[in-house]
Amino acid sequence: MTQPRVAVIGTGVIGAMTTWQLARRGADVLAFDTYSPGHDRGASAGESRIFRTAYKEGGSYVPLLQQAGRLWRELERDATAELLTMCGGLTIGPADHPDVRAVRRCAEEHGLDHEVLDAELARKRFPQHRIDDDEVMVLDPAAGVLRPEPAVQAALRTAAGAGAKLLPYHRITEVAETARGWRISSGDEHFDVDHVVFAPGPWVRRLEPLRALPIEIRLITACWFAARDTAAHRPDRLPIAVRRHREAGFSCFPLLDGVAIKIVPHHLGWPTLDDPDDLPRSADPEFARAASAAAARLLPGVTPHPVRIGTFAEGFTPDEHAVLGPLPGHRNATVMTGFSGHGFKLAPVFGEIGADLALRGGTEHDITQLDPDRFANA
Repeated sequence: MTQPRVAVIGTGVIGAMTTWQLARRGADVLAFDTYSPGHDRGASAGESRIFRTAYKEGGSYVPLLQQAGRLWRELERDATAELLTMCGGLTIGPADHPDVRAVRRCAEEHGLDHEVLDAELARKRFPQHRIDDDEVMVLDPAAGVLRPEPAVQAALRTAAGAGAKLLPYHRITEVAETARGWRISSGDEHFDVDHVVFAPGPWVRRLEPLRALPIEIRLITACWFAARDTAAHRPDRLPIAVRRHREAGFSCFPLLDGVAIKIVPHHLGWPTLDDPDDLPRSADPEFARAASAAAARLLPGVTPHPVRIGTFAEGFTPDEHAVLGPLPGHRNATVMTGFSGHGFKLAPVFGEIGADLALRGGTEHDITQLDPDRFANA
């Protein structure tokens, strides 16, 4: 049986993983991107990403996360690449904080290995964090740090080896539904396909069939702080962490570049962007000053002034869960967007789901809460 011809629009991590999964099943795949594989403008940038299994966003993600973990290892084998370092993960905050409680509830309901450390034990085990007396740590051993840019390139390299055609530097100028499928246009070039997978990341508004989706584009800023004791801040001694403190909230990543750890502040807000191509390439001084204050208060082992700042754009939905499924109002189209800052870790299984939908019209994975139709009457 001849496999359909599928276009994947966007080769950030979601599009890259979908391309990999389609190609390994023998589909005829065309993968388009305005920029180069692993570029630094969208949500697949920034040196490091979190993988975790005890998930504050809801226990329904746990089976997806477990499958994603298996697929990360498959991609590493296929691409001969090191992408996921399991270093454990911490959720830090007051015991009654909603996120701390949600992580504990998820771990308990799903029988996940975890450990709760009181303030005294937390200080002894992980002195890299300054812990207040009312705080606890929830340690998830099935957590780690991912390398985003190499991951995107590994998925696309492996897909190309299986026959996918990669088309970087192809800005899509039109997508039009036809009697048999879709016509994809990039300038004077036109490509006819049977099915299209829309994985545009924050460029969702550029594509007319997606403009009705309630996706808000936000600016996310990361700051790197030099570690005084670099050995103490490497992945073998510093897990990834999500901090929920009364004065600051952030995600924290171990040292990967030999110099600095990364934090992504949450408490300073993620402002909206009209267009991801208007992305500022650094932070204003007030943001940097506030991020420095958080580092000085809560991370005693770093020099509390950023040595590097990075920015990227991401698409958020109103409920901060992705839009993933058949595109409402259209035939032979799958939409995968609005991952709201927590899609990277799940990307391999989302790619598997995208391939299922494109080739079979359905998937065995439970993606009910990601249904694009859920916003129809909002």
